[in-house]
Amino acid sequence: MYTSPLPSVEIPTEPVTPFVLRRADSLADHPAIVDGPTGRSYTYSQLADGTKRVAGWLAGRGFGHGDVLGILLPNLPEYFMLFHGAATVGGTVTTINPTYGPAEVEFQLEDSAASLLATLPMFVETAMQAAAGTAVSDIIVLGETDEHIPFADLMAGDPLVGHADIDVANDVVVLPYSSGTTGYPKGVMLTHRNLTANMAQIEHIQRIEPGVERVIAVLPFFHIYGMQVLMNNVIYRGGTVVTMPRFDLGEFLRILQDHAITIAYLVPPVVLALAKHPMVADYDLSSLRLIFSGAAPLSGELAGEVTQRLGVPVVQGYGMTELSPVTHSTPEGSSSPSSVGVTISNTETRIVDPATGDDVDAGTDGEVWIRGPQVMKGYLNNPGATAATIDTDGWLHTGDIGHFDTEGFLYIVDRLKELIKYKGFQVPPAELEGILLSHPAITDAAVIGVPDDEAGEIPKAFVVSAAGVELTAEEVMEYVACHVASYKKVRQVEFIDAIPKSASGKILRKELRSG
Repeated sequence: MYTSPLPSVEIPTEPVTPFVLRRADSLADHPAIVDGPTGRSYTYSQLADGTKRVAGWLAGRGFGHGDVLGILLPNLPEYFMLFHGAATVGGTVTTINPTYGPAEVEFQLEDSAASLLATLPMFVETAMQAAAGTAVSDIIVLGETDEHIPFADLMAGDPLVGHADIDVANDVVVLPYSSGTTGYPKGVMLTHRNLTANMAQIEHIQRIEPGVERVIAVLPFFHIYGMQVLMNNVIYRGGTVVTMPRFDLGEFLRILQDHAITIAYLVPPVVLALAKHPMVADYDLSSLRLIFSGAAPLSGELAGEVTQRLGVPVVQGYGMTELSPVTHSTPEGSSSPSSVGVTISNTETRIVDPATGDDVDAGTDGEVWIRGPQVMKGYLNNPGATAATIDTDGWLHTGDIGHFDTEGFLYIVDRLKELIKYKGFQVPPAELEGILLSHPAITDAAVIGVPDDEAGEIPKAFVVSAAGVELTAEEVMEYVACHVASYKKVRQVEFIDAIPKSASGKILRKELRSG
């Protein structure tokens, strides 16, 4: 068993919102969140006031413990106020990918039992289609609206004084959706303590100087990486968050330059662009002092290219939605570019032989198991999946394969789980296979991830078409694209005579990968 080489920290006992906004008074006039494209901003005092006003509006309509607010938004400053307004009154937030289609949004609203939904005018049609027939009673719109509740109404009310009586260890504050180790998306129940503990646990990993750091938030807030490491953690530590609603390389580089960004939390495809794209040379990125890469493995060679080009160190970390999310990270000043870092404070790690359940020696690959206060409460309405992921001793079985070196640095080398990681997003093969099998001309199908330099992995479909039917790869890809978010699209198709399966009917993906 591996413990952290870093000092232990005190695990917080307060709810997440007062914990995150602890500097609202000392940094009252300092910019807390800035909309990168427009420069529109909120100071720390304005952010705290807006959060209390959202909480007051929610409390006034009886929203509280047991109620769920869905947020269907890109990265905007108001995301924070909606999230923490709901948290303040004891409610729960479920964060939804704004590129989802109506069916995907409906599934999450229905499964989470959301009663309110917040979105933008451009997503209202999708929101209305998705909400029909669910428990959603009202839609909040950030912008002009005739039929729904304008966000301005929330900001015009009286601020809530104090916060609800919250059981920090047990009350679920957010329900991001993850496919876990396999299968369809499941609601990950994260408590107030899960979130506050994980922010405290990374105290000794990276330096964020209050009132100084400016951090770009291009990673989406609906994803645990953006939500916790960027939106919550940077405000907790007194930095300025500069948001981007969607990624565009030119706009990204302009914001890095014009807002004098000091820290960039990124994913490997963006790091790849910084290493190789000629456009990078057109911008002054001298304010950058650190690049952090997460959500998918990054090669040490690529990290080295960026460092050589920009003169900025690139470090990595590791975690997952079910772990709030960080369990390993590289301390500033450490040099191990291929590693995801050391075990963070108050966390234990085991590397276990998947066949025997025995711990393995340093340098030997095995499944990564994690235990600590950041481990989720469980999967919503799915005790079976929870029990399959967290054992009776509290160890969360990640499904990832890795090893430690003799200095305590973790290296992730493969995955037991079948999930495809496309640009850091989880794509469950089972979901795509179900869609493919709904096509009348497809009799069987399987999906695997294949390596891709830009995306990390892309979904590839193996398809068995019905006898006598002419079906093209383009038709298959278009069919799937009509049913899923853009990052879940099938990018390659291969027609085969039969899908290899075991005697029990399980798809033999290893044969597909090797074939």
